[in-house]
Amino acid sequence: QEREVSQQRQEREVSQQRQERAYAERLKPAITRDGHGVEVAANIGSSSEAGLTIESGAEAIGLMRTEWIFMNHAQAPDQATQEREYRRVLDTLDGLPLVVRTLDVGGDKPLAYWPMPAETNPFLGVRGIRMSLLRPELLETQLRALFSCAGERPLRVMFPMVGGVEEWRSARDIALDVRAQVPVKDLQLGIMIEVPSAALLAQVLAREADFFSIGTNDLTQYTLAIDRDHPRLSAQADGLHPAVLG
Repeated sequence: QEREVSQQRQEREVSQQRQERAYAERLKPAITRDGHGVEVAANIGSSSEAGLTIESGAEAIGLMRTEWIFMNHAQAPDQATQEREYRRVLDTLDGLPLVVRTLDVGGDKPLAYWPMPAETNPFLGVRGIRMSLLRPELLETQLRALFSCAGERPLRVMFPMVGGVEEWRSARDIALDVRAQVPVKDLQLGIMIEVPSAALLAQVLAREADFFSIGTNDLTQYTLAIDRDHPRLSAQADGLHPAVLG
């Protein structure tokens, strides 16, 4: 037993030293051994997390999940409410890029003030961009709030659960219409690749979208037909499966 305790203490000390070394070097550029630079970006679930990510050495916010803004209110947040949250993040970034995912609810993330008919399989139903396109006024308000805050700062907006070209074009056109009313200088529009049909159409979508972001959890789940939260099958939901990598 003493031997096990000693081993655990040693492992804890090594881990602590590794963390201290990583923190001390957090602001250094990330460069591979063969000389390639890598942008280090962080994912956040609320505006309050932005400061910590920058303090920890992040060079950008690679994904800001906006659904929490909608889920934390008893009714759909208006433009002013959303602006306060987005501006807080943009101010914290101080010119570093911000990648925002538009409202991604449905499936396992319902909105109490936006009741939807019961679905046999909500993960294959109205969720992500499908839901936003059913209520385009909510998407327009969100985009208007984002563009109003951005000004000349770099803003990247990506749409979740895009399954095909028509969905992408519908969302893109709404964004371009809003941009015509609310100018934003440095804007890119992208797609979350998390539906197999979008992955198969990647070459087509790449001609029109500014960027892709791979949503590995859902892409793996849909490709392998395995619920990643299934108590018996989740261990088989492997993002490195050849079918997913292909």
